[in-house]
Amino acid sequence: MTACVLVVDDDADIRSTMGFALRSEGHTVRLAANGLEALEALDASGERPCVILLDLTMPLMNGFEFRKIQLARADLASIPVLILSGDGNVAKKATTLGSAGYLQKPVDLGELLQTVERYCPRAA
Repeated sequence: MTACVLVVDDDADIRSTMGFALRSEGHTVRLAANGLEALEALDASGERPCVILLDLTMPLMNGFEFRKIQLARADLASIPVLILSGDGNVAKKATTLGSAGYLQKPVDLGELLQTVERYCPRAA
């Protein structure tokens, strides 16, 4: 089974662009518009993503709230998270949240694919 990438961002254009780019490279992708949708998607599927791309500023449940819940749950805590943000302090916030890393918005698609590949190597 192909490892999945979970993209969590409230911007529909960003979700669809990232989803398209990742799928074009052979990744399976799930999309969520906020942290609540992401938790629901994780709970509905027995499959765990190889990485979560997480925006910080979203309605209903932001990235900070999602990350707190994720880390508190033993079944989700080990999934690596890459923070997505246009915030100038994204590196500091990523460190504070204990994430695996971050991607500065606007995200360079080449950098996105290269970074995701570290966590989700494609089958040969």
